[in-house]
Amino acid sequence: MVNSMTGFAALKGEAEGVRWRWELRSVNARGLDLRLRLPEGLDDLEPVLRKALAAALSRGNVSLGLRVHSDGATSGAVLDETQLERVILALKSVEQRAQNAGLALDSTSAAGILSLKGVLDAPDNSESDQAGLVAALKADIKPLIDSFVAARAAEGRALEEILAGQLARIGKLVGSAADAAQARLQTTRETLTQNLAKVMENTDGADEGRVAQELAMLAVKADVAEEIDRLGAHIVAANELLQSDGSVGRKFDFLMQEFNREANTLCAKSGSGDLTRIGLDLKTVIDQMREQVQNVE
Repeated sequence: MVNSMTGFAALKGEAEGVRWRWELRSVNARGLDLRLRLPEGLDDLEPVLRKALAAALSRGNVSLGLRVHSDGATSGAVLDETQLERVILALKSVEQRAQNAGLALDSTSAAGILSLKGVLDAPDNSESDQAGLVAALKADIKPLIDSFVAARAAEGRALEEILAGQLARIGKLVGSAADAAQARLQTTRETLTQNLAKVMENTDGADEGRVAQELAMLAVKADVAEEIDRLGAHIVAANELLQSDGSVGRKFDFLMQEFNREANTLCAKSGSGDLTRIGLDLKTVIDQMREQVQNVE
């Protein structure tokens, strides 16, 4: 079973007037790249999250975001009269300067002034509230990651089905290449024999054994049996990887390079229109499969 590096999971929570939402998503990457976006004051969560994610995942560009909202942010808050006076004086100064410069400013609302830093002081119970919030958020980590891993596994099942179909297509093309190579064999032998006879007729004093040896070497260079055998072995290895557990993406990526190398050699040595067409079809499917493999964890 292969896992995809693409996945998404979200989780909501609420406790004592505080609401939050987690979002966890990933795309493909060469290694494991974790990017966390946490609200200010919740930095203690980061090492816990990194450890949990690293234990569950091996590859992928993973982004985790957390948004926290308080339903009673100003409940029990105390107005700082001194700071309010400073803010009002500063606003007057800014408005006067803007008027002198011929600039028009938007009107300032009371809510806008109250939202400025220091105008309202929150009640001094944040430490206990923060501890409770952190504990609730930590309890979310396992179900969030479990949901995320399940999403990547579901993507992996769909990906596995695609890869299995592409491997079956490659297997058929390799079989067709073997048939075409076998059909070409007799023609190749006849061509080499005729060429040998022509060479011997038009060459005085030529070493017949040496000429035959050179032609035999040409025949060996045109033989594609090894490429076909190696392609067959790669198909077996790829199917084994599909049935393996754990992270197989890097192995798959290397194997696709080997597939491509053999297909290129097959095309270069084809020597016939039929075998060339099969080789080009083979390269096309291998390229399509290689794109899918980039998403395998």
